[in-house]
Amino acid sequence: MKKLFVISGSSGVGKGTVIKAFLEKHPYFKLSVSCTTRKKREGEIDGVNYFFISQEEFDKCVKNDEFLEWAEFSGNKYGTKKSFVEDCFRNNEDLILEIDTKGALNVKKIMPDSVLIFIAPPSVEELEARLRGRHTETEDAIQRRLASIKLEMENSKHFDYIIINDKVEHAVKNLEEIIL
Repeated sequence: MKKLFVISGSSGVGKGTVIKAFLEKHPYFKLSVSCTTRKKREGEIDGVNYFFISQEEFDKCVKNDEFLEWAEFSGNKYGTKKSFVEDCFRNNEDLILEIDTKGALNVKKIMPDSVLIFIAPPSVEELEARLRGRHTETEDAIQRRLASIKLEMENSKHFDYIIINDKVEHAVKNLEEIIL
């Protein structure tokens, strides 16, 4: 039986960067592709970045209990289909799922063998500097993200592992030690 590795962390902590570096070194792992109701952005590919579906189709999947987990952010819905995970396992693929901490804890209830990994910033101040350094969000958005850190840190107490992302190379090495 293959494993599901669920990776969470605050916005701006570098989850995507750490996961990308890990997958470049270990391409036999697969990154889960979520469904979303949000519009496709420039350069995104349906079935690669997300499965872009309508609000109606998403709601039908929720009603039919087709999601392992799902959530709503900024008016858009995101979810991981159970069938996607099952297909990966049938194909003998280890799977990495990048979702929020609440979703991760829900996955653990349904799939107790899943491994929850939280990627944490060296400090809240460092995380704030990273968010501001992106220059992609309004002050309100930054403040909302910073406010969510408290809940995420509280949820992380229930995770199997916590990795401090002080330097990407160190975080990737720690991730390798956990996963491999």
